Amino acid sequence: MTKALRPRLLSLFLLLALGSKTGAAADARFDLVGPRIDVRVTRGADTLPIASVPNLQTGDKLWVHPDLPASQSVRYILVCVFLRGTTNPPPPDWFTRIETWNRKVREEGVFITVPPEAQQAVLLLAPETGGDFSTLRSAVTGRPGIFVRASQDLAEAGFEQARIEKYLASIRRVPPSDAGELQKRSSLLARTLALKPNDDCFRRSPDTQFTCLTQTGTQTLLDDGHGQTIVAALSSGSNSDFINAASYTGLAGAGQYSAYVGALVDLVRIIGNLHTAQYQYIPAIAFPQGEALNLRLNTPPSFHNPKSVLVIGLPAVRTAVPPPLRTADAKQVACLLQPSVVLPIEGAPLVFSTDFAHQLVLHLNTPPGAPAEPDIRLTPDAFQGGLIVQQHPDRRTPLREPVALATSAAGRSKPAGPQRQSPPVPATPPASGPVTLTGTIQGRWGFDPFTGPTVPLQLEPGVGWHVVSSAGSGAPDIIAGRSAQLLLTSTGAGCVHAITFRPANGSTEIAVPFKAAAEPNTLELTLPIDREMKPGELSLSIQQYGQPKADILSTRTFAEPAKIAGVDLHASDKSLLVTGTNLTEIATVTVGDLVFSPAPLEVGSPADRVAADALRLSLPQGAPAPPTKIGDQLSARVALRDGRILTIWVEVSAPRPVVSLLQKTVETPADSNISLPSADDLPLSRHLAFTLKTASNFPRNGRVEVETFDGTLRTVLTLAPSGGLILQDPHTIVATLDPLRSFGPSAFGPLHIRAVFPAGSSDTGTTTAEVPSSGAEKTPSSRASDWLSLATLVRLPLLTQLQCPADVDQSCTLTGQNLFLLQAVSASPTFTDPISVPDGYTGSTLNVPHVTASTIFLRLRDDPSAVNVATIPPAPTSPAPEHHIPTTSKPR
Repeated sequence: MTKALRPRLLSLFLLLALGSKTGAAADARFDLVGPRIDVRVTRGADTLPIASVPNLQTGDKLWVHPDLPASQSVRYILVCVFLRGTTNPPPPDWFTRIETWNRKVREEGVFITVPPEAQQAVLLLAPETGGDFSTLRSAVTGRPGIFVRASQDLAEAGFEQARIEKYLASIRRVPPSDAGELQKRSSLLARTLALKPNDDCFRRSPDTQFTCLTQTGTQTLLDDGHGQTIVAALSSGSNSDFINAASYTGLAGAGQYSAYVGALVDLVRIIGNLHTAQYQYIPAIAFPQGEALNLRLNTPPSFHNPKSVLVIGLPAVRTAVPPPLRTADAKQVACLLQPSVVLPIEGAPLVFSTDFAHQLVLHLNTPPGAPAEPDIRLTPDAFQGGLIVQQHPDRRTPLREPVALATSAAGRSKPAGPQRQSPPVPATPPASGPVTLTGTIQGRWGFDPFTGPTVPLQLEPGVGWHVVSSAGSGAPDIIAGRSAQLLLTSTGAGCVHAITFRPANGSTEIAVPFKAAAEPNTLELTLPIDREMKPGELSLSIQQYGQPKADILSTRTFAEPAKIAGVDLHASDKSLLVTGTNLTEIATVTVGDLVFSPAPLEVGSPADRVAADALRLSLPQGAPAPPTKIGDQLSARVALRDGRILTIWVEVSAPRPVVSLLQKTVETPADSNISLPSADDLPLSRHLAFTLKTASNFPRNGRVEVETFDGTLRTVLTLAPSGGLILQDPHTIVATLDPLRSFGPSAFGPLHIRAVFPAGSSDTGTTTAEVPSSGAEKTPSSRASDWLSLATLVRLPLLTQLQCPADVDQSCTLTGQNLFLLQAVSASPTFTDPISVPDGYTGSTLNVPHVTASTIFLRLRDDPSAVNVATIPPAPTSPAPEHHIPTTSKPR
């Protein structure tokens, strides 16, 4: 609202504060029914009812007919006045006196021509009295500015009130108990009518929301959105920002608050300032319907002096301003095969609350050379949130018929339908026609044609459905167990009304939410994939209007793909190392014509640990060394087991160390009574000496890593003092390992070793780097040899005594410590009829099979595959009892 409104606002509140006699007229509720006046407008050869005329122009002929009841007891004169601005009083011939009681007037009405230079038109309806016409004419010529402003504000208030009443009438069509539908329809009505319903209504209980939205008064619909109504804002002097933000509706009706504020202020000023000795003036808001000006008053008329004069505004004399229609959703494609088609249009609320816009059609913009399509009728419907595409009554196809003006015999013309119904037009174009095209909204705004926005349309179901990635090329992977975002495209996506999917192992169709994507002919889907869903085939069912059978699109879900952190390939190496996650999904890695397959896991190495972080792949056995060189940039294609391909660049690094195990020696204590026949078994308490041979010089900062197969225990041997390594020569290394000290008393199982040459080392064995201490970690650029099996750590119990009775049918007693390290004991090297040691056994004696010598045979828990020999000095034999009863039970 302009700054010019502020003095008017101030005047309003001064009047209210001083207790004006016309204070009652300040009520904004125009709920008193007034008299009816019929008006038609003729321009050239066309005639329209007043409800379809947003503006007058010079030369228009007005047919004015006061439609008062036959029993009317008070004679009214009707004065039609044309105005030409606030500072230029109208001439006498711009006033037309109409005696409503005249028989000719009652039967035929009066024709009035809009004079040149006229800008506004006002009707004054007053009771007959002495000097009535001259008094009314003197009031207008004496203060034309008040009537100019009154005509403007009456028109604007009528527009605003029409929008509000349209909202209230439409919202009453919703069942009060349906809170969801109530909010949906309220949002559509607010958008098309440019109103602001009270959002607090939707925070109330469902049974009170309807009453809140339809309560009496305009303040609810004109809420400023911040918990403050217009009336409250007007009564607060600090809300100048709000007042400045409010704007006039204008004939196009583009503002949110429109002219309600200005109309309220000026109508109050009319009440306070327009009066003579004979008359006082009260506003009458017109609600045109057809050719009838249905009047509503907010003050009861008075027939005592001063008598009441009804001031009625007519459309302004001006150039037509077409409605600024715009699409509410530019991405939405209207499917003309849909049973009920709504074009979401907004921006001009008077299109939906008045009859100014008529003969609306959707003109199809067919491609050049294609046959022209008939226009499709449109009907504004604020309840549906846009323009409704009219359908044939007997079939669900758009009603495509010519629309024209029909002139009646009486010389009056009004919008009418076609004189005859055109033959039905097929709902879809021929198969060779376009799937999608555009349509332009056209119609008349009063007498003048106007062109609205162009909207995308679809005339037949889309074909060629396929999944694309967000980049527009290829289909994205759908991972089982994770919700997936997909883009689905075809020749047209506007006719899709439902999408479901079914997993390969599922029997229930699952609904898929979707919406239009930014790209044309594309839908954005969200697949609600259950966590328990397994990888496999997946079918999407796409339901479209105009197509009885659904389109089936097959795709598949995949397991979580391998994520490749890096590929380590060394020059002339027959294997490579892939690091990352989910590496069990890798089938092969192809570098050029070299195909690497996952290498067999070492005995005792858990597959989950290896696959979790690193995977070694090798060329086929017997394949020659590849001709790869240091610095080569190669492309590696990682093929997953489900057929997907990942591509990663690989740079060939320096050759890996080549190491062989020459020999190893286990320390044998002189007092040991358990001999281990397997050369691979290494007692935890004994030292191991072994010799390694390298193909190239062993660098001074090189190291040897010793590790359990599961990677939980690890130690590093170096050339540092007390590091455990001694160079015999540049290629030969003698190592000493103390397992108990390195791994602790709970270590057991297979061990393997490898040599690691840190970055910067050369084949000469010299380096500028420091020699790492024991326990140093391998850097990402280090070079490591293949793992070599070293030994199997076993823990030995301490066996101190074996006592056997003279009776061979009785078991012997084995005494010792840590007997739980034994799995089983037998008296035979073939391990027949063994005695098993219970899990977690904590005793110091054990009943074992009777032996005739001091030798028993053992299986250790740490290596149950080997049969070990224990020679234990026998204890003195116990004498047999005189009355010995043999037992057949086996010893425990």
